[in-house]
Amino acid sequence: MSRFVRIDPTQARGAGLALGAAVLFGVGAPYSKALLHDMRPLTLASLLYVGAGLALLTTLPLRRRFRAGPAETALKRADLPILAGAVLCGSILGPTLLMAGLDRVSAVTGSLLLNLEPPLTILIAVVWFREHLGGRQVGAAALILAGAAVVGYRPGALGSQWTGVVAVGLASLAWAIDTNLNQRLSLRDPVSLGTVKCLAGGTVLLALARLAAESWPPARVVGQALVLGAISYGASIVLFFRGLREIGAARVAAYFATAPFVGALASVSVFGERLLGADIVAMALMAAGLALLLRETHDHEHAHEEMEHDHAHSHDSHHEHDHPPGVETAGRHAHPHRHGPMVHAHPHVSDLHHLHRHE
Repeated sequence: MSRFVRIDPTQARGAGLALGAAVLFGVGAPYSKALLHDMRPLTLASLLYVGAGLALLTTLPLRRRFRAGPAETALKRADLPILAGAVLCGSILGPTLLMAGLDRVSAVTGSLLLNLEPPLTILIAVVWFREHLGGRQVGAAALILAGAAVVGYRPGALGSQWTGVVAVGLASLAWAIDTNLNQRLSLRDPVSLGTVKCLAGGTVLLALARLAAESWPPARVVGQALVLGAISYGASIVLFFRGLREIGAARVAAYFATAPFVGALASVSVFGERLLGADIVAMALMAAGLALLLRETHDHEHAHEEMEHDHAHSHDSHHEHDHPPGVETAGRHAHPHRHGPMVHAHPHVSDLHHLHRHE
């Protein structure tokens, strides 16, 4: 059953991570639009991804040298099929389809159509990957998505070419699949995962930009795009992966749906645009939805099947196991471990330890 109780620390941490990712990504939207005055869309997309990948790549040796942060599990050979699918959908098809669509529709229409991504992500998470949303959680997600739709919608905005509409819609679907695939990889090192995804996607996008004969921008603008990518994409993607680990794809998608509103607020300072009445309504809807999600706790007796995997963890009721010689057990640590079958009750969300059926 679901009821209002004290906010669960894991859910609160996951919510903070997802909202942080949404803020960084949303703020980057108006700055990206400003950079489009000096470069073509595919070139900009490639530089944003490359900037993110390079920034994350430089942090890997620093983390190892100074042992910053908890131990994390590296990507494994068995992860390659899912990783390849995530790179294809999220780092290649998504941005390529979006740029193709934005060439054929207005910016307002593009914003509206991108609001398809969160509900598609939630639908795939619940139907395909067995994540659970209770009645209040569905209502909270609906409020946030309604706010996102209000941000993007303006009357008469859909009078555009159908090919552009289809392209942006398919980009939303590609990113929805990407988010759910990333959930399968969320127990791996988020920095390594983000590095691979951003560099692979950026390289392919850069090749596509060269094939399309897009002109190369001035060095100053290239530097600005790389820095923007490092912050708005690189830092955001790490927070996004950590959020997926804590609370699952469906809830992350609901929180991340606030990104369009963050972008709208940022546009006020970047372009001097004014907030409309619809924007205030959107803010109220999203605030109500966020309050419901933060306070909602899902608590019932459930069964854990036996499983063996490898991820960063600390000792709790789910991680009571023996350790091989030489494994550091203080604080968060990572090593292969086995979960025995267990039946118990506690507040939880649809992370990778709690993908069980509900009556």
